Amino acid sequence: MTPRLRAPIRDRRALRAAVLACAALAAMPARAEPVRAVVELFTSQGCGACRAADPVLRDLARKPGVVALTLPVTYWDYLGWKDTLALRPLTERQRAYARGRGARQVFTPQVVVDGNGFAVGSDRPALDRLIREACQHGGLPVPVRGEMKGDRILVEVGAAPEAKTEIRGDVWLVPVLRSRAIAIQAGENGGRTATYVNVVRGMQRLGHWTGQPISFEVPDAQAHIADADSWVVLLQGAADGRPGRIFGAAKGPGL
Repeated sequence: MTPRLRAPIRDRRALRAAVLACAALAAMPARAEPVRAVVELFTSQGCGACRAADPVLRDLARKPGVVALTLPVTYWDYLGWKDTLALRPLTERQRAYARGRGARQVFTPQVVVDGNGFAVGSDRPALDRLIREACQHGGLPVPVRGEMKGDRILVEVGAAPEAKTEIRGDVWLVPVLRSRAIAIQAGENGGRTATYVNVVRGMQRLGHWTGQPISFEVPDAQAHIADADSWVVLLQGAADGRPGRIFGAAKGPGL
């Protein structure tokens, strides 16, 4: 019988300490991945082509580094079904994007990436390319953080990168409804169900950002308007009242 070899007591203690240290490290919560892209999908329950874009956004919403938002618009309501989630300010946001790039018309499904990349919402290869190109060109250069502190939301926005000290923007709190299935009873999608994620329920401007670190503290109730159950923070530039490039973003609970 081969005798069992025992390590010296000092070595065994060191090994045990190393194992405990690894276990403690594994038990620590992973740091949230920074947001590297913001994807806005403009859509409508009355748009026949929009249902092909819904699963694309749902898939993107599962990616830790992506903020994926659904923005229902109002201009297809005349087709026989009034969108139950659409908001006129979201329609105006899409039109403002169009004016900013010199486009005369808006359409659905349309995606906007980081406020300055545009594609058809159901075109996954084009969308992936926009996200990849945005990351290659610096992605979202300003750190933004949002967290719950009791019944308050603490928002912290970092400084502009040294090479881009001229950028400015506005900080927005965006209440969202994390998930909703809508049975559409009439119009082009009559008899079908639209399954949405991260539906925007409003946009609240917290204040202006001058390129220097700034923080805001707002009541949690301010993010839970209508049926919203979470929120997103956006730091976005503006030109002549039109939304511009998104410089930073943060996700709220459950996103």
